[in-house]
Amino acid sequence: MVAVTAAAVLTVLPTACGTTDSWVESTASDGWPAQYGNASNSSFVDLPGAEALRLDWVRSVKGELAAQVALGSGEYLAANAQTESGCSLMVWEADNEGRQRWCTRLWQGGGLTSPLFDGFDNVYIGQPGALLSFPFTQWIRWRQPVIGLPLTPRIVAPGQLLVVTHLGQVLVFDTHRGTLEGTPLDLVEGVDPTDSGRGLADCGQGRPACPVAAAPAYSPANGLIVVSLWEPGAEAPVLVGLRYRQDQKPMLSREWTSTAVGGGPFASPVVSDDGETVYVNGRDDRLWALDADDGSAKWSVALGYQPQTPPSVSPDGLVIAGGGPDAKLTAVRDDGDAGEVVWTRDDVEPLATSSWAGTDVAYTVARDGERGMALLAFDPEDGRSLNRYPLPNAEGYPVGVSIGHDRRVVTATSAGRVYAFAPA
Repeated sequence: MVAVTAAAVLTVLPTACGTTDSWVESTASDGWPAQYGNASNSSFVDLPGAEALRLDWVRSVKGELAAQVALGSGEYLAANAQTESGCSLMVWEADNEGRQRWCTRLWQGGGLTSPLFDGFDNVYIGQPGALLSFPFTQWIRWRQPVIGLPLTPRIVAPGQLLVVTHLGQVLVFDTHRGTLEGTPLDLVEGVDPTDSGRGLADCGQGRPACPVAAAPAYSPANGLIVVSLWEPGAEAPVLVGLRYRQDQKPMLSREWTSTAVGGGPFASPVVSDDGETVYVNGRDDRLWALDADDGSAKWSVALGYQPQTPPSVSPDGLVIAGGGPDAKLTAVRDDGDAGEVVWTRDDVEPLATSSWAGTDVAYTVARDGERGMALLAFDPEDGRSLNRYPLPNAEGYPVGVSIGHDRRVVTATSAGRVYAFAPA
């Protein structure tokens, strides 16, 4: 009996053993990993949102913000501030009145990029001329030089980090070691590699001296990377489609260039859940949908205002148009070969991109009176208001709404005030 059991064990062991390395490969956090949420920039999380909230705490970064805060898989919040002195990159405890966990100072000028959290709460962040990674403590894991400012980085495959700089350099790094994977791709020729701050002043308004002014979108469905590119000497920016192939050489390739968007694209593009459609705002007051295969136009819809921020998109193709001054809260249904405006709120002026928590609740920051701002919870199917929460002493403009895995909602303003709401 003993011999039979031992033999059985010996037979089972070789088939039971195998590599378990996959669990250590970095993936995006299950909170709000970075600007516009997931890598496709959809600003959508598959999580039932809270219709009723309560203001939990308010803190200041003691400087300015130009990008959303990121939320990790635990309880951490990261903000990339621009400050006169002291710390600029800050990690706080979102569930503990914003208590500071750690902070450090980055080279200033990189406020356009948001931090990225992976599933282990490691932080990835760009500064002019370099990409850095921090563990959940403040000591640097690794630091690598790049040409330009790395815009919001994205994890495109387990352990693979995509970076596009404002000067058009496209790179992939190993998330753990910080080593370069494959060969970088340059979208702009003749860039001075020693001047990583060139053109940064034009990025905030999407002007010509900044070749890539907005974070790229990536589709895990087909490896498509979409970048807004203003080439030197061109009259308007274009959209460029790149392909990422993890196990091939070259790893990165340029697939198409699209001039379909009227006046050129403005703000970040968004890729649909199935990877087949690219949504972007044009400089012609229209929302555009492009074919992801070649960048050709599928349809466009007149909005009646110029969006300053990207749209947000649900997996079933309902698009909430971007926000900005004089904007109207508007939803457009993608019917394949046409876009249909399904509702518009003339009484709501959204100042930021709307963020979805599932298909029943979305949030944006809207104008409240002449000078104030309020966090608005609304039903994305019909635009009906669910709740409205004034933001005390809000100044500047909102930089977006982040949704945590615990259903917390965090928004912030360019003047550096961060507002954290908890489910009521």
